[in-house]
Amino acid sequence: MNRVRTKICGVTSPADARAAAAAGADAVGLVFAERSTRRVTTECAAEIAAALPPFVSRVALFMDNDAREIADVLDAVPLDFLQFHGAEPASFCNGFDRPYIKAVPMGEPGVRLTDWAERYPRASAFLLDANRVGEAGGQGQAFDWRIAVEAIDRPIVIAGGLDPDNVGAAIARFSPYAVDVSSGVESAPGRKCSERMRAFVNAATEMGKA
Repeated sequence: MNRVRTKICGVTSPADARAAAAAGADAVGLVFAERSTRRVTTECAAEIAAALPPFVSRVALFMDNDAREIADVLDAVPLDFLQFHGAEPASFCNGFDRPYIKAVPMGEPGVRLTDWAERYPRASAFLLDANRVGEAGGQGQAFDWRIAVEAIDRPIVIAGGLDPDNVGAAIARFSPYAVDVSSGVESAPGRKCSERMRAFVNAATEMGKA
């Protein structure tokens, strides 16, 4: 199996960002979705981005945010990827001169990944989360892993309810390009735990070697 990348999402402080990088995370997620308890200001996001070392990707998560707000974030924060969790059409996602990841609401009945790949041909990857349409992620819930996931020509990221104890099973089930965790490595909402982040990254890395 190829190496599985790891993303720590919902980081809210430079200290937690540095701890995520020290744990070996490949990417850090900054949440700008209005309904999230982990939402950061543009100023805080800029500080977090500046705290990260080279080769750790900075990902901004949006959910039906206004285009002007996204543009303002891009002007102030050095970002590598955008991640869209709402009902944004492909034409909207394509409009910001950044590669993007599109979240797929696996809690929605009858989801077909091939349909999403057709609707978002320029998406760099698809993130499979447990929410339904209109719901935010980061709730600590896993989607039904028995759901068949069709093969597509883009990388797949598994999210939703992952933690150090079950990430290996998720990798064994889906063979994803990457795994994404938020509440599963926290000591409190929005507060990341260094030990849990390290355990998560180590578990994903070891399973990727199998």
